[in-house]
Order: sequence, then C-alpha cells, then structure tokens
Amino acid sequence: MNAYEGFAPVYDVWAADMTEDVDFYVGLAREAEGPIVELAAGTGRISIPIAERTRKAVIGIDLSPAMLALAREHADEAGVELDLRGADMRDLDLVETTDLVICPYRALLHLPTWADRRRVFERVARALRPGGRFAWNAFVFDHRYASEYDGKWQDSPKRHFTEYTPGDNRVDITLEDGPRLSLWWVARSEWEGLLDVSGLETEALYGWFDRRPFDDASREFVWVARKPV
Repeated sequence: MNAYEGFAPVYDVWAADMTEDVDFYVGLAREAEGPIVELAAGTGRISIPIAERTRKAVIGIDLSPAMLALAREHADEAGVELDLRGADMRDLDLVETTDLVICPYRALLHLPTWADRRRVFERVARALRPGGRFAWNAFVFDHRYASEYDGKWQDSPKRHFTEYTPGDNRVDITLEDGPRLSLWWVARSEWEGLLDVSGLETEALYGWFDRRPFDDASREFVWVARKPV
C-alpha cells in the first residue's frame, strides 16, 4: 500500500483549510472547452466544484484507488459525474486534447526528481490544444518556517511530525497514526526551466489565488502557463 492509500481517510480534514483555490480553478475551467483534466485529483475537492459550476466534462487522474473511491462517493453525493482514472500523472496519455490541465494543492511537489517533473510537463504540453493552459500551485520554500517546525510535532490539521532534509530539498510529513508523505520543494528558476523544456510559456504568475502579483513576500506560486498557438 502506498502512502496515499493510508492518507486518503484523513485527506478531506487535512485539506479543509484550503478553500481559496476552488474559485480560482473553477474560473479557469469556465474559460476552457472541456474536458477539464485534473492531475492528482484526490477525493474530488476541485473536480467536483468544477463539474457542479461549469457542467463541463471533468477527467480526474490519481494513482490512489482509495482517493478515487472517496471521489466517487463525493461526486455521487453532489449529483455530478466525473471521469475518474487510476493513473500516475507521469504517465498522462490522453486520446482527446484539452484546453485546461490543472494540478492543485501542491501535488507536483510529490514528484522527487527533475526527470519526473519534466516528464509530466512534456506530457501535459502534448495533451493541450494550441492556446491551452496548464495551471498549478506550490509553496515557496521558507527557511524561517522550516527552522521553526523542523523536528517538531504539530497538532493541526492532524497531529503530524515534520522533518526537513535540505540536501535533498525534501520535507517529510508523518501522521501520528498514519503514513509518511514526502514533498520536494522547487525554486522559481526550476519551474521556469520546466516550462522552457516542455515548450510552454508563462501567462501569469501570482502570489496567491486572489491574483495578487508574485513578489519577494509571496509564499505560494500560483502559475498559469499556456501552450503557444
């Protein structure tokens, strides 16, 4: 069982404080022709509101069967249909092209290597129609936060232990009664390099979901890239 299977039962609690991204991604979906594709769709936290508010087809991709099972339950409760597919985002291979691929909630940071990230970006670029968009968000590494919480337990949103490994650009998050998840932080220059090698271009880089400009005080990358026409 991978870590995401064990994390699935607490995912909705873990992500409950992240709400401002929903309107941002729904807004992008309103401007796109379907199907909308969400990578690492999890329990449907973003895919379901997109389907509800836009009535467009949504393809949700996730490698965790447990996450997808919860997404199906939540979609049934909401009265919407999602095309949920069990797959690794690194193996994205769509028959149909799309105007919009999204990867919310810092999910790209679960990819450990440059090769993994490059593979995803190149496959997204291939899946997009000319003029199509790829949008994602990821935290900006903050050494002050790392220093404060490294090697410590935190009680919110679920009790967990945090460990930073600077040499690997990695943070490990271990739930008290569950699995350990790892994230690898990515610098702005690396995101720009991924866009360059995949043939995508930056349309906008924001510092939060209210579309404030990204600056030195920003602690979140909110990126919208576009495939050239």
